[in-house]
Amino acid sequence: MQAILGAADAGLGILGNKLHDRLGETMTESLLFSPYTLRSKTFRNRLWVAPMAQYAAGTDGVPTDWHLAHLGGMARGGAGLVMTEACAVEPAGRLGPADTGIWNAEQASAWKRITRFISDMGAVPAIQLAHSGRKGCVSRRGVPLPPENGGWQTIAPSALAYEGLPEPHALTRTEIAALVDTFAAAARRSIDAGFEVVEIHAAHGYLINEFLSPLGNDRTDEYGGSFENRCRFLVEIVAAVRAAIPEDVPLFVRISATDWAEDGWTVHDSMELCRLLDGTGVDLMDISSGGMVAHQKITVGPGYQVPFARAVRSAGSIPVAAVGLITEAVQAEQILVDGGADVVMVGRQLLREPHWPYRAAVELRSELRWPAPYATARYRGSIP
Repeated sequence: MQAILGAADAGLGILGNKLHDRLGETMTESLLFSPYTLRSKTFRNRLWVAPMAQYAAGTDGVPTDWHLAHLGGMARGGAGLVMTEACAVEPAGRLGPADTGIWNAEQASAWKRITRFISDMGAVPAIQLAHSGRKGCVSRRGVPLPPENGGWQTIAPSALAYEGLPEPHALTRTEIAALVDTFAAAARRSIDAGFEVVEIHAAHGYLINEFLSPLGNDRTDEYGGSFENRCRFLVEIVAAVRAAIPEDVPLFVRISATDWAEDGWTVHDSMELCRLLDGTGVDLMDISSGGMVAHQKITVGPGYQVPFARAVRSAGSIPVAAVGLITEAVQAEQILVDGGADVVMVGRQLLREPHWPYRAAVELRSELRWPAPYATARYRGSIP
């Protein structure tokens, strides 16, 4: 990292220069490009890479050269944190055969070179632990996989099928307890693989979200019915994962703030969940929405999920991340200035332009150090 990010402070001086030296303007104190600290981890800025499914894993959930290039490129591109796609905690937790996993040592070993490169580029490597629940066992086209093509029995809190997919197996209490342990084991493996942040995926209609939402959970035991009961599975996973990782490792939880459907999970529920998780060791709430049912009705527009992040942020003391059609530097900065979130996560914009953070920094007249091998392409004067 020092060789790449620090060498140019001498010689040509291509990394250490202040922005006003390049542009003839006074550098501003942008929130987006200010450092941010959670526990003992300091992120170089508040522009982070959102988890994005790639469907490019090798045999049995092992990440490949694609993941090194994809995630490493975004770390090289200047983001403060780089999050993996949803990584299954067990084979049946995948959406499909091309998903990555973190349920065995081979996968952890393959992730090591990726996390090492992300760290060398000055970003923080983060992993999202996930289980697909009733939405799993599908092809890339969303078609259910039969057993002869590698399909498996999906699971869920209740035997309620997602529209167009087979009925899942309703989990027993014993199986629920085993899954809590499975998440904890995956978290320990993630630390061994070099990840410095762990996120629990409790959004988008996947297994944990299915427990939370009345549209996926009609249980009558201690894991169903009341709000507290429906949250129990997530709370138990949070406790198990927090105990499984070092004290200095930040723990995130991603939620769908609303189901966008009648009689489903609401923004008010998300605010209550934030208060419930306060004091449990969760360091940040990652606020997305939707995914529980196919008949959801989503109103999409620039920053359309930011109001949800703002509401959850106002409910308790846990910091939040905003995500969803954040595509402009000024837009991202304003979200932070207005108190809509503590950090922003960007997805598709970084797929289109992995080095967009450098452009955004120039637009905000802020400083972001370039990798020495790319310094000759550094923006000077007006942005092309």
